[in-house]
Amino acid sequence: MNQQTRRGRGPARRIGRTLAFVLPVVLVLSGTLAVTRVNWSGNSTDPVLTAADTSLSSPRVAKRAPQDILRDKLLTELQEEDPGVALTHLQQAVNGRPSLAKHCASIARALGQAAVRVYGPTRAQSYARPVCDTAFATGVAAAHS
Repeated sequence: MNQQTRRGRGPARRIGRTLAFVLPVVLVLSGTLAVTRVNWSGNSTDPVLTAADTSLSSPRVAKRAPQDILRDKLLTELQEEDPGVALTHLQQAVNGRPSLAKHCASIARALGQAAVRVYGPTRAQSYARPVCDTAFATGVAAAHS
């Protein structure tokens, strides 16, 4: 009789109860975070490119690769705002479109080189972040050398 009262109270049951409590919480939080990243208004001010981007209607522009379009957009943003904003939008673009990840380092390097031309080496280096590893800092160093 003592064995029957102990049955089902082992580590597997404790793990099961923990998962039954933690898993829904994690799913709700991750779903909430995902929903907050969606632009529900319909008018996009986010620089992340989408497949339905209507500004790419020109035949000459439509033939360009997405990474080239993103690079040009971020370089313009770097000049109009600052490298920190451009790097943030680069990270968001890579997070939103994982296919851009293989181009992230080259885009970040180009941003670093452009930042040196616009802001000088010391100020450009102050914007360095771990976006695409150290590619931005590498671009700053290459342009400064």
